[in-house]
Amino acid sequence: MIIIDAPYASAPLLDYMEESQHPVLANDFSRSLADARSLNLVDDAEAARRLEAGERVYTNSENALAWIKEHVDNPGLTEAIELFKDKALMREKLAALNPDLFYATVSREELDAVTVDDLPLPVVLKPSVGFCSMGVYIIEEPDDWADAVADIARREEGWHSRYPESVVGGDTYIIEGFIGGVEYALDCYYDEAGAPHILNILRHDFAGPEDTSDRLYLTDETIVSEMGPRFMNWLAAVNEVVGACNIPIHVELRVDGDVIAPIEFNPLRFAGLGGTDVAYFGVGLRTYAAFLENEPVDLAALYGAHPGQVFSMSLLNPAPEADLAQPFNSDGLLERFSHVLSYHSFDPETVGFYGFLFLQTDKEGAGAAEREWLLNSDLMEFVG
Repeated sequence: MIIIDAPYASAPLLDYMEESQHPVLANDFSRSLADARSLNLVDDAEAARRLEAGERVYTNSENALAWIKEHVDNPGLTEAIELFKDKALMREKLAALNPDLFYATVSREELDAVTVDDLPLPVVLKPSVGFCSMGVYIIEEPDDWADAVADIARREEGWHSRYPESVVGGDTYIIEGFIGGVEYALDCYYDEAGAPHILNILRHDFAGPEDTSDRLYLTDETIVSEMGPRFMNWLAAVNEVVGACNIPIHVELRVDGDVIAPIEFNPLRFAGLGGTDVAYFGVGLRTYAAFLENEPVDLAALYGAHPGQVFSMSLLNPAPEADLAQPFNSDGLLERFSHVLSYHSFDPETVGFYGFLFLQTDKEGAGAAEREWLLNSDLMEFVG
């Protein structure tokens, strides 16, 4: 079973839906594609019946979570969704895995009253329910707290106008100790027996300590072979506590020495806005097909067939001062790169980003320089 919803469904996903004829929930978004795509649409009752019977479900958008909560009587599914989506509750569940990691929760109304001097700086402030780094702030100095709260006040109306409460919540924020090291994102799932399967291992690179954007995620044979076994063991340990089955998850985490600390778990989907397609454009792996059809995947072999090559995805975030109503010169941007795998443009006023860019680059030399430029550019030269 597949549920697609706004703001965007990628072409590889839509191609797969047509080819496979998996049942797709008939909603406003899927019906809007009826003239261009031959989809196997089913109504609310049929979709709910399938999910209540335990059929696997994949979504492209967290907007679908609200529909499932309202229509489906399957406690194993709905309770897992609620648990994974709630960062604060997951911290409580997994506290034994990271006993030294500070965390606390605070309501939106209480943010101004927090005594910053009592916090073990640096910390990270973020909504308990969130998406795509919206509302995420690194607090290194006391003054950073006031700046973050002021920025939330400026931006929260826009966040909530684009996404429902089930995707970007505004009532509760979490404060957690800042974990150094390297950030990764996993597209994975737990099967019927609760065993983990990994379909994407992406390193999340940043321009500097204050950068919280999704500008650059990358993967290659080294990342997959070195980190895959370790992440498999960690995911298994997580599920000894959670006990989830038959559910896809996009997990973001940090690795610092021997410590693996979760950032968030995003249920029923893989990397958002079509980001999971980095595996398809890079090595021909449709992650959602592997999950829905229970296909075995040798991730190390797939990437091992492309030695010295790095596959990356970039969610093109605007600079804070950018006027989103101004046109974005995507053609000029693409000319900067030697091997563009795919590019999809967004309406920045609706989605909040210019587009999604997928690249193949050499690990060293000119390829590394291209990635470094992309990571650090404010993209303002392409605006207007």
